[in-house]
Amino acid sequence: MLNIQKIKIELAYYRALTMDKRTPLIAKWLIAAAVAYLLMPFDLIPDFIPILGQLDDLIIVPSLVWLGLRCIPLTLKQEIRRAVEKDS
Repeated sequence: MLNIQKIKIELAYYRALTMDKRTPLIAKWLIAAAVAYLLMPFDLIPDFIPILGQLDDLIIVPSLVWLGLRCIPLTLKQEIRRAVEKDS
């Protein structure tokens, strides 16, 4: 089971990544698209369609986050991770 504190740290990490000036714009757009997709009141593939309705959420959102993170330099991710964990 996930710990609430771990979730808060991860959210703070993603927020700090997207707010940093050194983060490439494409990464910011991809992460924002993932959040927007999660908060959308409708799905591209409705949930009442068996299997595919749930799979779109499980594939699209993590894929957008993964692509966004791939665009950010490793040193920047490590720096922000350390800062977030230090503050929490």
